[in-house]
Amino acid sequence: MMRRRLVRVSKFLARHLRHDPGRIGLNLGPAGWVPVEELLSAAAAHGFPITPAELARVVETDDKRRYVIEDGRIRASQGHSVPVDLGLPPAEPPGVLYHGTVGRFLSAIRREGLRPMGRHHVHLSPDRDTAVRVGARRGAPVVLVVRAGAMHADGHVFHLSANGVWLTGHVPPAYLA
Repeated sequence: MMRRRLVRVSKFLARHLRHDPGRIGLNLGPAGWVPVEELLSAAAAHGFPITPAELARVVETDDKRRYVIEDGRIRASQGHSVPVDLGLPPAEPPGVLYHGTVGRFLSAIRREGLRPMGRHHVHLSPDRDTAVRVGARRGAPVVLVVRAGAMHADGHVFHLSANGVWLTGHVPPAYLA
């Protein structure tokens, strides 16, 4: 039961820190931060009370390190669909990064490359295993190799989020294998 509760808390956080903060009356501050007490109060007021211990446990044990708590504030590390500037500086990526997907998206990816869809950035993994796990969420995973070093050399900008996910605006098809 405890595991299911923590999954529900994590999904609540994703929805309200990444996609729909206004639904519970939150306003994301600079770089996406929200005071922890404000989040806990808003959650309780909207019928989903979260204890400080549950919140801390979700942040500490999330395998993807989706959330960060710092100075009494919390934010999602990346994946926002609402306007937010995380303030991440440009970073030089490794030569190769990975993207997990499923077969039904391959024809569109071959035509258009990787696009952020409803998010601000395309998310790339530093290792194949992580990309496999990401792709497996939607079916049989397909792992694409992204020639990130070549992209960077050609002027594409990359950012590294707090949880190790590489972010870029678009991956053209020519950089995919």
